[in-house]
Order: sequence, then structure tokens, then C-alpha cells
Amino acid sequence: MTLRYWALIWLLAAGWGSSFFFNEILLRELGPMWIALGRVGTGALGCWIWMVGTGINLRFPQTSLGLLIAFALFQYSIPLAVYPLTQQYITSSAAGIVNAMTPIMVVLVSHFWPQGEKASWAKVIGVVLGFAGIVLIARPSFDGQGQSDPIALLLTISAPVCYGIAINLLRQMDALNRVSLTAWSATIGAIALFPIAFAMEGWPVITRLETWVSLFFIGFVLTSAAFILMFWLIPRVGGTTASTITFLAPIASVLLGVYVLAEVLFPIQFVGMAVIFAGLLFIDGRLAKRLGFSQPNG
Repeated sequence: MTLRYWALIWLLAAGWGSSFFFNEILLRELGPMWIALGRVGTGALGCWIWMVGTGINLRFPQTSLGLLIAFALFQYSIPLAVYPLTQQYITSSAAGIVNAMTPIMVVLVSHFWPQGEKASWAKVIGVVLGFAGIVLIARPSFDGQGQSDPIALLLTISAPVCYGIAINLLRQMDALNRVSLTAWSATIGAIALFPIAFAMEGWPVITRLETWVSLFFIGFVLTSAAFILMFWLIPRVGGTTASTITFLAPIASVLLGVYVLAEVLFPIQFVGMAVIFAGLLFIDGRLAKRLGFSQPNG
């Protein structure tokens, strides 16, 4: 694989890892539901602009409306609201590390999904290691030492669970253009979030330039542009190589959290992050193959 593709993978990882940092900036002036709505709404707008500019068919996807609504809720509305909600009580670096549980939750949800992919022993080990890593990361908080509320930290895991459900829904929509799917589902997600944001937090008032910049970046760059780039990249490098973004993204969230926001990570939390990474290696499959574990059962 060329250096250009690796550079794009690192760019995507750094971008998605930084989203938790931008959530912290936005929480200084906006409520969590408006942050979620702002990200999903501007992300949808960016996809519509791209579709108009490139001539992609704008028609409603020929699929079940119920399936599309479910995907919109579990891919956008719920998880992108969970992170700013819980980041009121946990650090951005902790949120970024929890987000790395997404492939682990995909394995777990897929195993119990109707006609889903059953987990191999290697993936079971990956799931166990993932949960062990979360326990280690939460340990200082339960001991009263960490900066994150332990209950909020555990509740944050619901976001990766939502992504696990969304991935299984996505497998039923393989024939759809991915940019069109993102535009329509993000639009539906924004429509679902609007009445909730208004009812809970009223109209937002933005007075700081940093809020506008963060909202622009987290919506247009990290949602619409990043997903469009990912869709372009996967056919060229393969899904397995693209999945390495999961390993790299927490690095950006931790670096920004520790060195810019002055968050504190304890040694045991770094161990927990390493344990999660070990779990991701088992789920990734390449390490498991070298160790002689059986492959997934279809």
C-alpha cells in the first residue's frame, strides 16, 4: 500500500479521535443535544452539497423506510448524543478510548443478531479483553481518584453498542450508494434530534468563535467529509486495512485530552487501553491467524 493511503488513514484516525476534544469545546457553550444535532445536521448538509456537486442521484434510497430510520437512530442520533451527554462527567480521552470498543461491540451484537456472523474463539477472546480493558480504565474512578464519573463512563459504552447495531443494519443495505445513505440517514437523525434538543435545552445561543469553528469542523469535516473519504478509501485499501483507524483514533483523543485539556490518565488506564488494543488485534484476525486460532464461522 502506498504512503499516500497510509497518510489518509492516519488523517482520518486523527480527525475522528479529535471529535471528543471538540465536544469538550462545544460543551462550554452548547447543551449536549444541540451538539449532537449540530454535528448530524451539518454532516447531512455536507453530504447533500457533495451529492449535488458530483451528480449523485438525490432520490430517496429504494429500501425499507423503517430500516433506514433504525439505521439513522443507531448510527447518528443516539451515539452522537451519548458522547456529549456523558462527556459532561467523563474526560474526552476516556470517551475516545471507550469509542475504540466499537469493533468489539460489532462482534458481540453480530453474534446474537438473526443470521449474524457467529464469533470465532479469537473474537471471543477479543471481546473479553475489551471488557477487561474498560474495567481497568474505570478502576481509578471507582476508587475516587479519576476525573471521570464511573457510572457515566460505563454508560458511554452504549454508543459503541449502537454502532454495533448500525453495522448489522448496514449489511442489509449493501446495494445503496454510501454517500446517499449517509445523507438521508443523517437527515433523518437530525430531524429526530431537533424536538428533543429544543425541549430539553431551548434555542442555542452561540457567542464564541471557537464554538462556530468547532461545530463546522465536527460536522462538515469529521462527519460528511471524513465519511466520504472513507467510502473512497475502502475499495482501494480494503476493509481490514481501513479498520486500523480504530487502533489509531484513541491516540489522538488521548494526546489532545492530556496535553491540551490537561486531563489526567493513570498508569492503570494506559494498561487498560493496551488491553483493549490487544482485544482489537484478536478481532482484526491477522494476529489470530498467526497464533493458529480458527477463523469466523461465516
